[in-house]
Amino acid sequence: MRTCLALFFTLTCALGAMAEPTHRVFVTNEQDDSLSVIDARTGEVIDTVAVGKRPRGIGLSPDGSELYVAVSDENSIAVVDPRTLKVLRKFECGADPETFAVHPNGHIYISNEEDAKASVYDPKTGTKIAEIEVGLEPEGVSISPDGRYVIVTSESTNMLHVITVPGHELVQNILVGARPRSATFAADSRTAYSTSEVGGKVSMVDVSTGEILRSHDIGGDAKPVTLVLTHDGGKLYVAGGRSNSVYVLDPQTLDVRKEIPVGKRVWGLGANRDDSRIYTTDGASHQVSVIDTATDEVIRTIPVGRFPWGVVVDD
Repeated sequence: MRTCLALFFTLTCALGAMAEPTHRVFVTNEQDDSLSVIDARTGEVIDTVAVGKRPRGIGLSPDGSELYVAVSDENSIAVVDPRTLKVLRKFECGADPETFAVHPNGHIYISNEEDAKASVYDPKTGTKIAEIEVGLEPEGVSISPDGRYVIVTSESTNMLHVITVPGHELVQNILVGARPRSATFAADSRTAYSTSEVGGKVSMVDVSTGEILRSHDIGGDAKPVTLVLTHDGGKLYVAGGRSNSVYVLDPQTLDVRKEIPVGKRVWGLGANRDDSRIYTTDGASHQVSVIDTATDEVIRTIPVGRFPWGVVVDD
């Protein structure tokens, strides 16, 4: 009971302390060692920031005051001021950080691909809080809305690893389709979705029991990577990787409602706060596509750096 109350208090404080949005979209450019900064209101790139070698994963602190970037070839996290765009500091975080998620308590949960581990850091101090052994080639990281669970996907083990917070115990290993890349939670914090790139599937699981509730082949040449669930639970957007499309799925049946053509090798997805826009990183096209979720059509493409990878929206 005390743990639940503490988590509730943490979530409430984080939400209450949210800074005014910068109305910016931040994109990591994997081969340019840079961060593209887009004005969400005009769709124009307003700045490019050097952040380090091979930036990939990206996320905002709970209060929106700091932006975190996984600098994979430096084994570090760069901390950027999202308003001034200055790199404030960097801290080491284990071998080859690729993706991460930020907990409401401010800690960062990182997949260390070369170490087959997930690590937990306090980004304010650079202190390592915990380290959890998971499967081979961990990649995707997702945190439940209530803060009680973390999912880490392992590409070569074909599993979702469910970790508890704050105990950091590995409580479920859920076998899914080949090469799971990403996961996201539903609002109930119990149901989660994951992609399987090689398997061409999206799966829905119960994290508390480890049961696969549903699994569905997207079809065609889809290689699903990242996914975004709208806050109302009405649509599930899936980046199709080398199929050069974003797929709109029914979150209950996992049926494909629509296929949206975008640029080449669509990788990352990010949504704004009211879910009216989805931003995609189209790696091999060196651009970002903007999708209007009312029509599920691309309304703009924005040239950025070489091989954009991750995206986070502060709008």
